[in-house]
Amino acid sequence: MGPLFGAVLGLILAVASPAHDSCTCATNKWAVCAQEGPGNCTCRLAGSDHPVDCSTLTSKCFLMKAEMTPLKEKRLWRPPQGVSDSDGIYNPDCEDSGVFKARQCNQSSTCWCVNSAGVRRTEKGGRSLSCRELVRTRWIYIELTHQRSSRAFAAADVAQALTQLFESRYKLHPKYIAAIKYDPPLIQIRLDQNKKPRWDVDIADVAYYFEKDVNNDSVFPSNGNFTVSVNGDALAVEKLWIYYVDEKPPEFCMRQLAAGIGAVVTVVVLTAGIGIAVLLILRWLRTRTYKKFECKEMKEIKAPSLELT
Repeated sequence: MGPLFGAVLGLILAVASPAHDSCTCATNKWAVCAQEGPGNCTCRLAGSDHPVDCSTLTSKCFLMKAEMTPLKEKRLWRPPQGVSDSDGIYNPDCEDSGVFKARQCNQSSTCWCVNSAGVRRTEKGGRSLSCRELVRTRWIYIELTHQRSSRAFAAADVAQALTQLFESRYKLHPKYIAAIKYDPPLIQIRLDQNKKPRWDVDIADVAYYFEKDVNNDSVFPSNGNFTVSVNGDALAVEKLWIYYVDEKPPEFCMRQLAAGIGAVVTVVVLTAGIGIAVLLILRWLRTRTYKKFECKEMKEIKAPSLELT
């Protein structure tokens, strides 16, 4: 019985060990997972109680919230590098579904309205600021350049490689990739998603995952060095820009335009006023000099006549 019991115990441990090791989240390195029973692996976001569906991408709002979680709440994960104001990272308020709340505020009671990608679309205000709706980001334009040392590729090969990358790695259906244009070394990608079915990933989440990969700060665990391959050759990405286009235009654009026009008008008025003032001063000085010269000439004329008398 002893050897038989040991063999059975060893078999159970051998089966249980891989199950425990496999209790990780394949799409989110900030998820905290726990084996709650045979075949029952539950993952939740660090610093919150939101469950994570590791079969798809995590929403951008939840990701940003996890990035802003203090180190002690992340357990084994350290905060990502480069979290600064220029990155646009803040601690967002998320709905239970993972979408951004229309109004976001910081700890200093400054609030603003965002789109579905979490990008600010209004001027900043106080707690009284009202955001009537969460405006959806319909188009996302991605521009990137590869190193000039890399040889130029065929445009069709680049489009095929990037389409396959977005489909296999980020689970984005090819129908949402509206266009890919290649003019070495510039690559332009347009993502178009007018309406998002519940079972499809959001293009805002895809763009965020892609940005993290390019910046060597991947959300995927154990990612290693991220590379884009075209026909087996690495496409070394050098720079990346992402632009968001909403269904409705940003509300701060007209205010900025009005402020710009007001500044231009002010400068023009001041310049014109200074110019007129200078002309008046010059004219006054010229008139004054002429009168002095006239008086002096009259005195010289009168002086000889007095001597003759």
